[in-house]
Amino acid sequence: MTSGTSGTGGTETSGSGDIARTLELLWDTGRRPSRGPKPALTLDRIVEAAVRLADAEGLEGLSMRRVAAELGTGTMSLYRYVPGKGELLDLMLDRVQRPSENPADLGDGGWRAALEALARATLALYRRHPWLLQVNQSRPILGPSALDGMERVLTLIRPMGLSDPELVSAIIMIDGYVVGAARSQLYEREAERRTGLTDAEFWQAQVPMLEKAMASGRYPVMASLSEDAFGTAFDHFEFGLQRILDGLEVLVAARKAQGA
Repeated sequence: MTSGTSGTGGTETSGSGDIARTLELLWDTGRRPSRGPKPALTLDRIVEAAVRLADAEGLEGLSMRRVAAELGTGTMSLYRYVPGKGELLDLMLDRVQRPSENPADLGDGGWRAALEALARATLALYRRHPWLLQVNQSRPILGPSALDGMERVLTLIRPMGLSDPELVSAIIMIDGYVVGAARSQLYEREAERRTGLTDAEFWQAQVPMLEKAMASGRYPVMASLSEDAFGTAFDHFEFGLQRILDGLEVLVAARKAQGA
């Protein structure tokens, strides 16, 4: 579940289409095409094809024409189901948050376990669909998948004893942290693709100069660090996640003490 903080400054913006029509399509309350394309062409197939295309080529490769080609049909056939790319994007955002697509097992181990599971599942979602990081979701269109996910998480974390705005803020905090981690990982992969250098090769090329810099005495603290300080074995994502949760633990304990 994405909370709406992700992708700020991206190449696309959620809610840029006809909001009323998008909501009709998301909640299946609108009109259906009564004539035209073959019955095999459905809104579900269109959205699935659009997600596949974005997964493969990013949002730069997404267009109504390209989706039509993916489905082997004419572009005008798509417009009988979805008004345009703006509405299609919001349908895609809701689609990838479906439980079948994003099976976050939040369990019943309490609020901390739920937020941990949410963070890991959201990171996995961004890895599967990197194009999500290209979307400014500061104003999301709320479809059934998004609301189902929010309802589930809020149910599990309500025992924290925080105010309602604070509960929502806790979810936003986790999502913001995950977005930063996912973007860093995506940038690393993109840098390797563009330069042809693996991460290890990139840093190895700097070793001779860095060794001289460390021996100069100008950077005594950095020179004193252990060899594994910048190694890849340390899980920075999990370390940061646990510290955020530790902070929330302190707040929850304080609120319980106030209410005692």
